[in-house]
Amino acid sequence: MRILSSLLACFAAVAAFAAAEVGKPAPDFTGKTLDGKTVSLADFKGKTVVLEWYNPGCPVVKKFYDAGKMQEFQKQVIASGGAWLIINTNGAEIKESSTYYPGTLVQDTNQSIGRAFDAKVTPHCFVIDGKGVVVYKGAIDSGKVNTPVADLDKSTNYVLAAVKAVKEGKEPEVTNTKPYGCGVKYNKL
Repeated sequence: MRILSSLLACFAAVAAFAAAEVGKPAPDFTGKTLDGKTVSLADFKGKTVVLEWYNPGCPVVKKFYDAGKMQEFQKQVIASGGAWLIINTNGAEIKESSTYYPGTLVQDTNQSIGRAFDAKVTPHCFVIDGKGVVVYKGAIDSGKVNTPVADLDKSTNYVLAAVKAVKEGKEPEVTNTKPYGCGVKYNKL
């Protein structure tokens, strides 16, 4: 009996770390913003939410932010009534001004958010509908690591397409892609 209860406890622990899946409820989480406020996914119930994994030292992330593209995407989603949460799981706490980010930057200092979503790279993106269901996960767009800044507008933006589909009451045409970027560095458990 004791072995059985130990096995069940192990399975429960593994299930707690199961990755977020398209078509299933997104794991709830709580984190601190740049200004020290506590936010959770539940705070955005009824809204379409984009999660973007972020590392300011990643060349792929820098390419999007230095060109102003990621901020443009964030503004579009926010203007449509959605929310954009920028998740910093890479350990170093961000000190940049919140005016740099139209979205809300969330410090994932204990890396629990990244682990719950199984975020692989920066920028790994997830779109969650107003019911809290993951409708898209993967790359920001159809580009590649080495796509030049001048060609960013030629890529299909999967995240914005998913947000648009949700707003129109449809399922996104593309729901899962392979994310590209710099690997998220997790601490050992």
